[in-house]
This record gives sequence, structure tokens and C-alpha cells, in this order.
Amino acid sequence: MHTLRFTDRSTADGILERDFTVGDVTGVLWSPGTGGRRAPLVLLGHGGGTHRKAPAMRGRAERIIAHSGFHVVSIDAPGHGGRPRTDVDEREIAALQAAMAAGEPVGPIVVRYNAHLAERAVPEWRAVLDALQELPEIGADGPVGYLGLNMGTAIGVPLAAVDSRITAAVFGLFWHDPLAETARRVTIPVEFVIQWDDEHIPRPSGLALFDAFGSREKSLHANTGRHKELPRFEADSAVRFFARHLGGGAVTPA
Repeated sequence: MHTLRFTDRSTADGILERDFTVGDVTGVLWSPGTGGRRAPLVLLGHGGGTHRKAPAMRGRAERIIAHSGFHVVSIDAPGHGGRPRTDVDEREIAALQAAMAAGEPVGPIVVRYNAHLAERAVPEWRAVLDALQELPEIGADGPVGYLGLNMGTAIGVPLAAVDSRITAAVFGLFWHDPLAETARRVTIPVEFVIQWDDEHIPRPSGLALFDAFGSREKSLHANTGRHKELPRFEADSAVRFFARHLGGGAVTPA
């Protein structure tokens, strides 16, 4: 069992930020105030090519804390952030960059590489959750949510399918082919987002993935726009979703 080790801490605007490691995994835990109050936990999965402290991760964490007072954690996926890359990482990244430079479809490469990353990342997320639940402010019986789009969905769907501690999730912006069978095993409440004019993910593929989830309670949010034009208000919708399903939420997010 890997031990949680805090490596740095800072406080700004009423949010405590603590960097940590669990084995070779680097992560950050954001908490309200001094971090000592017992509250649910939301896991944030970042997108491909970014890292645990990317602006989108920090922004979502700030919204969740401001609205609900939950704890929020993000970890660097394998080969991301400051984590070393394997030979497979280097080959797949090079293939992706070459396809983009040539104007060729990137979907097949992204799907293949993200499936490989998920195999490595799911056990890491579970080990991090084990370690965090040892903290008194989180605990072993507290509600846990997951929020991840793009690569965060590629990793989050198989994670939610095998870890019953996750009780609500927000996914989206990914192809159905590699995840449909796994999605059928996800029965928790799900909020799912697609971009109606996504130039990478065909509309029928996004709809098929939503349809595949085995959840009795699931909602589809479809917005006009291309892949990277997801409206900012979807972040606030995710915050309200977690407030409903994990408990809490008295402050209206800005």
C-alpha cells in the first residue's frame, strides 16, 4: 500500500491547496478553508496533454468548493505533468502530432492511446482514493464523485465501472467504440455532455456512448459548437449535479 505524502501547501482566497504524492503519482488536493472540515470528495480527471493543475482543473475545483464546500483532487495521468514518459507514450504522442500536422484524423490514435493510459491510470486513481480516505476530513465512508471530459472520460468510465466508491459522475466528449461495453456496467447517476458540431467525435458516436450507460438516472447535455467550444455554464451544471448527488450546496457559483 502506498502512503500519502504531502509535499507543499498554500492558501489563497479561502482555498487550501496541498500537493502530494502516492507512490510515483503526483496530485493536488484542494479543500475549503483550513481543510479540516468533513466533506464529500470529487475526483477531477484532466484532458490529454494537460496536467493536474491546468486552468480548467483549478477553475472546476474553485467552483465546487465555493458552491458546496467539498474537497477536490486531481492527479497527473501517466506521462503527463511532471511524470516520466514511457516508450509507448513517446510513440503515441509523436503519432498524434504527425497526424495533426498533416491534417489527418486524430480519433483512432487518441482512442488507442487513451485506452492504454486508462489501463495504467485506473489502479493509480484507486490507490490515491485509498490513501485520501485515510484522512479524517474525507473518511472511508464519504460520498465520492468523478468529473472528467475527453481523456478524463476515457479513464473515468472504466474507473467508475470497477470502483463502487464513486456514486455520481460527469463524463463527455469521447467516442463510444472503446467505452460502450464498459459504460453498460456504470449504473450510478451520470451527466453527459457532447458538442453538436464536434469535428473529431461524430454526433452519433457521442449519442451512442450516452445511450450505453446502464444508469437509471442520466442526463444528456448537447450544445452547439465545435470540440473545444463547450460552454462555461456546463461547469456550473456539474457543480449543481454533485451538490444534488453528494449532498450540500448552499452558495450560488459565480
